[in-house]
This record gives sequence, structure tokens and C-alpha cells, in this order.
Amino acid sequence: MSKSAQSETGGRFNLARLSIERPVLTWLVILFCLFGGIQGFTSVGRLEDPAFTIKEAIVVTPYPGATAEEVEDEVTERLETAIQQMSQLDEVFSESSPGVSEIHVRMRDEFDGTELPQVWDELRKRIRDAASSLPPGVGESVVLDDFGDVYGILYAVVAPGYTDREIRDIADDLRRELLVVDGVSKVQVSGVPEERIYIEISQEDLARLGLPVEAVLSTLSNENAVVSAGEAPSGDRLLRIEMPQSIGGVQSIENLLISPRDSGQTLRLSDIANVTRAPVERADVYIYHNGEPAFTLGVSGLADANIVDVGEAVEARLAELEQDLPVGVELKPIYEQHTVVAEATNGFLVNLALSVGIVIGVLCLFMGWRAGVTVGVVLLLTVLGTLFFMNAFDITMQRISLGALIIAMGMLVDNAIVVTEGIQVSVQRGEDRMKAAEDAVSSTEWPLLGATIIGIMAFSGIGLSPDSTGEFLFSLFAVIGISLMLSWILAITVAPMIAYHLFKGEKADPDADPHDRGMYGVYRNMLVLALRHRIATVAALVVIFIGSIYGFGFVRQAFFPNSNTPMFYVNMTMPQGADILDTDEVIRDVARFAGEQEHARSVDAFVGRGATRFMLTYASEQPNPAYGQLIVQTRTLDEIPPLADAILAYVSDTYPQLEARSERIVFGPPSGAQLEARFMGPDAEVLRTLAEEAMRRLNEAGEFRDLRTDWRNRELVLVPQILPERARTIGVTRGDVAEALSYATSGSRVGVFREGDLLIPIIARAPEAERATPDSLTDRLIWSPSQNAYVPISQVVSGFELEAHESLIQRRNRVRTLTVQGNPGSDETTAASAFPRFAEIVSQIDLPHGYTLEWGGEHEASSEANESLGGVLPLSFLVMLVTSFLLFQSVRQPLIIWLIVPMSICGVSMGLLATGVAFSFTALLGLLSLSGMLIKNAIVLVDEVDQRINKGQARFDAMVKGSVSRLRPVLLAAGTTILGMTPLIFDAFFQGMAVTIICGLAFATVLTMIATPVFYALFFRIKPDEVEGKAAA
Repeated sequence: MSKSAQSETGGRFNLARLSIERPVLTWLVILFCLFGGIQGFTSVGRLEDPAFTIKEAIVVTPYPGATAEEVEDEVTERLETAIQQMSQLDEVFSESSPGVSEIHVRMRDEFDGTELPQVWDELRKRIRDAASSLPPGVGESVVLDDFGDVYGILYAVVAPGYTDREIRDIADDLRRELLVVDGVSKVQVSGVPEERIYIEISQEDLARLGLPVEAVLSTLSNENAVVSAGEAPSGDRLLRIEMPQSIGGVQSIENLLISPRDSGQTLRLSDIANVTRAPVERADVYIYHNGEPAFTLGVSGLADANIVDVGEAVEARLAELEQDLPVGVELKPIYEQHTVVAEATNGFLVNLALSVGIVIGVLCLFMGWRAGVTVGVVLLLTVLGTLFFMNAFDITMQRISLGALIIAMGMLVDNAIVVTEGIQVSVQRGEDRMKAAEDAVSSTEWPLLGATIIGIMAFSGIGLSPDSTGEFLFSLFAVIGISLMLSWILAITVAPMIAYHLFKGEKADPDADPHDRGMYGVYRNMLVLALRHRIATVAALVVIFIGSIYGFGFVRQAFFPNSNTPMFYVNMTMPQGADILDTDEVIRDVARFAGEQEHARSVDAFVGRGATRFMLTYASEQPNPAYGQLIVQTRTLDEIPPLADAILAYVSDTYPQLEARSERIVFGPPSGAQLEARFMGPDAEVLRTLAEEAMRRLNEAGEFRDLRTDWRNRELVLVPQILPERARTIGVTRGDVAEALSYATSGSRVGVFREGDLLIPIIARAPEAERATPDSLTDRLIWSPSQNAYVPISQVVSGFELEAHESLIQRRNRVRTLTVQGNPGSDETTAASAFPRFAEIVSQIDLPHGYTLEWGGEHEASSEANESLGGVLPLSFLVMLVTSFLLFQSVRQPLIIWLIVPMSICGVSMGLLATGVAFSFTALLGLLSLSGMLIKNAIVLVDEVDQRINKGQARFDAMVKGSVSRLRPVLLAAGTTILGMTPLIFDAFFQGMAVTIICGLAFATVLTMIATPVFYALFFRIKPDEVEGKAAA
């Protein structure tokens, strides 16, 4: 060990002396932080929200012709049994609807994004193995494991006046061009119009010619099939014989020759059929931008790409393509994540500069410019060093990590303030600058390290929580951990060197006491008064604490706050079984009304399903012909409530059959409806009865809106009453009846027409006049193989019954589950505040034997997050406790420090009640971090008192003087933290945390400076007469 690094007094290794005498090492640290930070800032990945993994996949299995009950029993149940055997499974919930089974598989939280591909491979293997047990007619299962992908750059493409074919070509060209842009991972096109070739033959012509539909279909299929014609040798070559495609378009189909049996003649298809190429009658999805038909173009960046760079590259490529696009084709942005991220980053720089400026300004004001500059430089280096390590550890710059830097801003200066203030006071007393620096560092480095570790551990519950909320907020813990550790290192290395050189001109007055004037005198008098009446002081603290706990009961509760993006959704659902064309007409009208309103900047309408997932917190609705959604953008947040109310009022007045609800974008993982009650049991009828009773009671209460169930209404279906004996007599099977009815309604697919890389389905069906209404089904003819002629369908079908069938059977963990969903009655009421009343009403319903009730929605999501947080907190608090015990190596000092922690609730209650801000999950995190800050302040104070007593000072004097000497560092640390948090009051996400920390810290710091010495005096039984004069006597 070099002598220069050793203190003259103690002979111990001292970093302060090393940093001053070997300035090259210190400058290396400074330059590393400076240039590393600049490099980190320019190259760190940027996102809007932190990337949390959606650990969910959907298994879709078609079963054409089956009812919802048949799908549930024959497909869903068997696949769920196979999936249930996976050890990685968390829960499975399914939706069985006519003709399709949809199973959502959610994996346990401990599996991160790197392990999921392997998990999905195992899921596919399980599904493949179970396929053999499924009945005939079931299609191949498809596992969708990428529905959580985010297409953060979403455009609506409008092409008025162009044909479907031209629009499809435009979409293909755009997709192809954007896929080659650097950083682009996927491009998804949605809403592009599809075409069909329709062949319509009247049953009169078929009956007159004695021509079964199957004969026409087989002719068409044979003509259109891709067939091999063999190979022929030619010298030393082998020539492949290639059959040309015989169907070259609508005309080729019309010219097909058909030979009716026993007629001896040949007809062209056009003689008996009308062949047309037209848009599909009922598309899966219809999209409109400001009332104009559109399709959407979603661009997803690579996982490790900077979304701002990707967005700018996409914009540049689109600008190049613009001149090649046909006239009138426009790309209208629905959501541009890179713009949002760029604005957030620029806003962060402003907030960062503001925070640094505020902190340095406050320090210069209260400590002088020399100390202010010293601490300011350390703060700037800490932030830059943190940016370097963020880039090194692949922590992206997004909403949470930026907030963490601003939250840490006030805490980062704590260590530097304590060290700098120690040096300044010693220099002012006339001590040598080197000795002052050595003493300041050696007396505070370990208490500061312990306090820093405790401060970091206060946030560990956030980042180490294994659920999606913990994953979402991990960067908060990581950034605060890195920055606080870095602040301690820089405070004991860089701060002494800068202070040593700057304090060269500091005036020294050995006789003056820096702690003997101004606020110190006021504080000393208050402290002595409190110590002389310690029992009354403790009683007052207890009363304040109990009052705060009582007041906290009146604070509004919430999970995650609403986003500050000026955008909202209007979700609308027609009665189940609605025709998508009717849904389309209604949604277009509502979108027209919304677009005419003053505050609507743009309105995008989606019919049949939700939009492409354009942000991580957007939960896209699965396909449903009865569903429609508006995405409405405004200029400011204040315009959303009146606009949403106007749209809902219009829907209520004009379309009473339409269920409509508005929904704001919420930070954090999506949790579905805000209030949910799940009834679980075997019988659908009983579940519906329970749900109807719950809905009736909730409606009577009048405190809730948007009440609905996820099973929706039963769907009306036509059921043909087949006469089995007559059918057997004339050789007609159930399949023949089904094919005849299919031909008479939606049509039968008979082949595909290949046009380049496009496959257009060919559909054979009855003319429109014959399929206009269900009544015409009784007049249909059906081919009888035994009679070799058409016979009336009435010979095998006695009639058609109209029945109500279940169309959406929901199951959760293999049990039928009907969920009653709703939202609080007003925007001012949060889900957490409304839940107790909701639960009280629903839980009063008597459940039959075998039926259970459980809660979902925001209550479940917040309970899971809090439970997950609760699982980590004991470990965090254990580390904090052990650190505090190791620091003092006794029991009483840590107990005094931990008695201060409950004080944090006092200011929090008052602040939240005064501002009306809800106590959200982020406010809870603020409360945890607040406890770390208070412990840090208490450690510094208690350690100072201990050191003074150990040096032989009278105990009462040591306590008073030690507390007074720590007044400025504690107040400045608290003040800078409060001022550093101020910009976050206006951020929707961090508002709850900011109010919690600002109000809690302001109030608790004052209490701490009084309560800590009082508790110290009580625990160590220090009497007011233990002062210097009496001790000497």
C-alpha cells in the first residue's frame, strides 16, 4: 500500500488522499464517466415501454359444422387435457364457438423470453400428439405464439377509387419494400380487400337438365387441378411435360363444357350459370380511416433495434416510395412509436437538465457556489456513468428507466452532499484541506455505503418480482441500483478531489461555529424542547401516525394510472350472431358521428376484430363479426371525457341494441375489464341464471356501467328437422342435406383460381333471389341418387326450427366460467375504490352446490402484482435489516432507525388526500423507496451521534450537536430529491410516485430530525443534564 494513500493520523487506506495525490486516476474516472456516458446516450436502445414478455399463446383449431358444445366436448376438452400436462403451465382458458376452438395458454412467470420458444415447441408437440384423439373433420391446430408482437409504427393506407386488385398490389409492394429496411423485423398488413369468383346456377336449370351440382363442381375441380403429365426422353435429355392451367379467368370458367347425363348434348357453363369476380361478400375485417375505407400497415422493429432509428429509416423509405405510389394513395399515421419515444427522450433531457439545474442552484444557494459545483459535477458524472452502464447491460431507455433516472436524481446527491458538507465545515473551522477531505470520507464512507445499499434494496421488491409487473418495472430497480452505487463511488473519490481544489479560497474562521446561526438555532431550540418533553413528543408522533393511517382509508386506490397519450378506444358489440355487414353499417355511422365532433383529430374504425397490436399495453380483440372498435385521437387529454361521453350518448340514443364502452390507454400490463366476477360450474343454464341475478343487482345499485357477460347472448340458429327413414329411402345422407343447404346459402368452395402468387377461391352458390331469405330453404330441391333426379327437400326435411344455442362457451382451467364484467360508474372512481361495493353485491348471491365465485379484472391483476411483490419484500427487508445491524453491530441503533420508517405514511396520506391523486402501484413503489430514503437519513444522523459520543463528548450535547450538524445535509438531500421529483408531477405514470415521495419526504424529514434524537434519548436513557459543563464537573 502506498504511503500517499494512507492517512497521517490513522495509517489506514484512504481513498480521498489517493484521489487528491494521484489526480490522474481520478481524472481517468471522470473521463470514463464523461465519454462513456456520451457514447451510452447515443447508442442505448430506445423504446416507449419496457419490453415485458407476453407469456401467452393461442391454439386455434377449426371444426367446421360443429356446435359450440360439440367443439367444447370433442376438441377443447381433449386439447386442454394434453396441455394440462405441461409443467410450465400457469393457467389455461378457452373459448368454444361454432366451428372453432380457441385455447389461450399462459405460462408461469419464472420463464423469461429466452426460454419461451422452447416452451412453445413443447406445446406444439403436445398438440400434435393429441391430434390423433380428435374426431374426423377437425382441422389442423395452429399455435399462435407471436400475437404479443408489437407493431409500434402503424399506418392507415387510403386508396380511393382503386380496384381491389390494385389495392392488393399496393399493399404487397409496400410490405416488400419495408421488410428490407434496416432494423425492421416484421410487416403486417390487415384489412386488404379479398376477392372471390362466384358461379351462380339456378335450381330450375339444374332440375331441367338433371344435372347434380356435384357434376359441375367435379368438372371445375378437374379442369383447375395441378397435375403431373410425366417426362419424355429426348436424346441425352429428359423433358418434363408441363400441363398449362386451363382456367385463365372468368371467361375461361364460362367457356367450360358440361355434359348433362342422358341428354347427349354439351353445354357451356355460361349457358346455365352466371360467373362473376367480385369482392368477398363478408370480409373478416373492415377498416376505415376518417370515414374512408383503408387497410393498415404495421411495422415491428427487431428486439435489439433502436425504435427511433427504425422509425426514421421507415419514414425515409416511405418518402422515397411516395413518388412511385399511384395518385391519391395516402399513408396516414395511426401510431408512430418512434415519434413518441423521441419526444419522451427529448422531454427527459429537458427534465434532466432542469433537475441538475435545480439541484445545483439549491446547493449553491445554501452551501455556496464551491460546494454546489462540487456536488453538481458528481451528479452529472453519475448520470452519464449510469447511461454507459445502461448501454453495457442492455437496459433500454424508455418510460420506466427515464423515470428511474429522475427519481434517482435527488438521491444521487445525498452521498456527495454529506462528504462535501463535511469537508466544507472542517475547512471553515480552519482545518487543513487534505485532512478535512480524509476525515470527511473516513468518517462517513461505511455509513453511506450501508445507507446506499438499504436505499437500493428498498427498490429491489419492484425489480425482482417475478411476474409481468416486475418484468415491466425491472429497469427501475436496475437503473436506481447502478446510479446509487456509482454515486457512492464518485462521492468518496471524485468529490474530495474537486472540493480540495475549489475550497482553496474558502474563508476559515477557527473560532466561529458554522452551526450556530440561522435555521440551526431554531432547530436546536425545537430539538431541546422535544428532548425535554420526550414522552409528550412520542405521544404526539403516535397520534399523528394513527391519524395518518385513518386518513389513508379515504385515499382513492388504483392499480396502474391512465396513459397521458391523447387517445382512447370505443368498444362496441352487436348482439351475438349479428351479420358483419350490419355491424359494419352501424360502426361506420358511429365513426362518422365521432369524426364530426370538434375535439376528434382522427377516427379509425375496425369492424370484425381489433387493430394490430401497436403498443405493448394494447389488448387486441380476437375476431368476432359482432364486434367493432373506434380508435379516437384528440389534441389534449382534457378533450377525451366530453368526446367519449358524446359518442356513448349518440350510441345509446341511436342504437340501443349496441353495447358500447369507452376505454383509456392504461400504463402497465393489460388486465381486461376493470371489475370482474367469475361464476364457475358445470351447467350453462345455472351459470346464466347466476350472471343474470348479478347483473340485475348491479344495475339496481346504479354505481357501475358497461355491465356485460363474456358468454354474451345465445345465438339464434336454424335446425333442419331431418326425416331419417325417408332420407334413407331416396338415398340422401345428412352430408347431402348439408351440401344442398350450403349451396343454397353461403355457397360451396369448388376450387381456386391461380393468378400469379394469388389464390382466389371459386364459390358455387344459388342466385341471390333464391338465397335472399331463410324461408326459401323449404323450396329447395335435393338430388336423389336412387331416383336419379331432383326431389323437393321437404321429402327429407319436415321443417326448420329456430333455436337459441350457446355460441361462446368460456372455460378457465377446464371449468366452465361465465364472467360478469363492468367498470366503475364514473371516471373519478377507480376500480380499486369501486371493487369493495361490487364484491359486496355479487357475493350476496347464494351459489348452488358445485359452483364457485372468484374475482378477476384489476383486482386480480393488482393482487397478483402485490402478492408477487410481497414474495420478494421479506428478502429485501431482511437484507436492509442485516445491513443496518452490521453497520452498527448493535441492536438499539437499528431499532431506532427502523422506528422512523412508519413515519413515511404521515406525509403520504396528507399529500394524496390534498391532491386527489390515487394510491396506485407506482405510489406503492414510491412508498417503498421513501422508506429507503428515510433510513438513509436516520443512519447518517445516528452514526454522527455515535461518533461524537465515542470521542468522549457528553451524551446530551453529542446528540444535540450531532443532530444540528446533520441538519443541512439531511434537509438538502431531502430538498434536492423533492425538487428533482417535481417535473414528474405532470407525468401521468409517475404522478402517484412523485406526490408520495415529495409529500412523504417533506413531512417525514422534519419528523425524522425530531423523532430520531428523541428515540435515541429514550433507548439510551440520556438525561438532559448530561452536558459538557456537568460532565467536566
